Amino acid sequence: MQIESINDIWQAVCDNCVDNSIITPIAHSVWLADIVPIEMKDGKFTASIYSDYKKSIVDSNFKQKLEDSFLEVVGIPIKFELLLSDENGAVVDKNNQKNEDDTFESHFTFENYIAGSSNRFALAAAMAVAEAPATNYNPLVIYGNSGVGKTHLLLAIKNDIAKRFPSKTIEYIRGEDFTNLLIKALQEGRIGKGSIDDFRERFRTADVFLIDDIHFIAGKESTMEEFYNTFDALIQANKQIVVTCDRPLSEIKTLAERIVSRLEGGILADITPPDFETRVGIIKSKASILNLNLEDNIVFYIAEHIKMNTRQLEGVVKKLHAYVNLQGKVPTQSVVQSLIRDIINDTTPEPIKIEEIVREVSRTFQVSETDIISKRKTAAIAFARQVAMYIARETTELSYKAIGDSFNKDHTTVLHNVTKIEEHLKSNPFDKELVDNIIKNLKND
Repeated sequence: MQIESINDIWQAVCDNCVDNSIITPIAHSVWLADIVPIEMKDGKFTASIYSDYKKSIVDSNFKQKLEDSFLEVVGIPIKFELLLSDENGAVVDKNNQKNEDDTFESHFTFENYIAGSSNRFALAAAMAVAEAPATNYNPLVIYGNSGVGKTHLLLAIKNDIAKRFPSKTIEYIRGEDFTNLLIKALQEGRIGKGSIDDFRERFRTADVFLIDDIHFIAGKESTMEEFYNTFDALIQANKQIVVTCDRPLSEIKTLAERIVSRLEGGILADITPPDFETRVGIIKSKASILNLNLEDNIVFYIAEHIKMNTRQLEGVVKKLHAYVNLQGKVPTQSVVQSLIRDIINDTTPEPIKIEEIVREVSRTFQVSETDIISKRKTAAIAFARQVAMYIARETTELSYKAIGDSFNKDHTTVLHNVTKIEEHLKSNPFDKELVDNIIKNLKND
């Protein structure tokens, strides 16, 4: 392999780890594939990743292996440093910021949240929670499609409470990370001692508990049980709870009924896609932050052509800002049209990978990823493996043979298992909802 860039170096290091069985292909796919190289300078290789949980796993389990691999590949000792990034790739690791208070999350406030008919009630409820936690709106459930501003409101609550009540402990976590942390705690500590107690202490003693994308825990029995007990402990102690989800609670069929019942006892606030006036306001606000002067006809054109997702609106503004800085020209409508096309293409979901399917099935059915792709044939493992094959057939363009290669099975076995699950789901509505929820999580990931 010819090395001409920092990406080539990183690829060579990863290939060396896998080829020499230092790191398994599955481990590389799950934990290292999302790492983005930044620079190699003064004996240090710096990279970033958009997952605090994955960062902690890499730092704990793979850092030394990677540094050993660097030595083999480049011939000199190299320190490996992994930083946390936001969804746009910007580094937000507190230890590497000039101002520790100036993080990605700190920029989400009520002041820069654009209100409109689509979100006004949700905004009012969120502000009321921040002004007087655990007083009137408890729990608060904010729901709506991806990209409509749910996370912004959740983080605005977090930041506002932190300013108003500095002594309060606030726990903000995504549903996916809540699941991952619980799995890690159960693996590393037994009930009654060790890290499971630390996990419970962390969340059940918080003054404010904010969980983003709670639909992710649906169907995961251990996670739902832990969330319910955490919810119960906090409500009894008169602590504030706020959750977000991508659809009404009644439509999350695999979310435990008692959780739905308790959450529906609070305040439900939906956010719909922004109307034209709100979209215009969002575009102008984002442009103002970047000191970007946009003509009204350009603003209106963007607002007319991107209607569902506020992240896409922000993405167009950022690209226009880069265009003006690099080209030194006023953007024309044809330039904006090209950028909108690029943004829509950029945000088209990437193809779902077998490794992602195995990981999600593993979390849901409490069967290890290794067992799913192994030859073990216990009833629980076999069923999880069959479901994974079925989902792979439903969500990817892979042939039966290609799916079989991933599971070390022939194409006839895959065909048999897919057919078997199809028949099973026809007469087992709960399992069907479970599988449908896995597919929805994979597509929204």
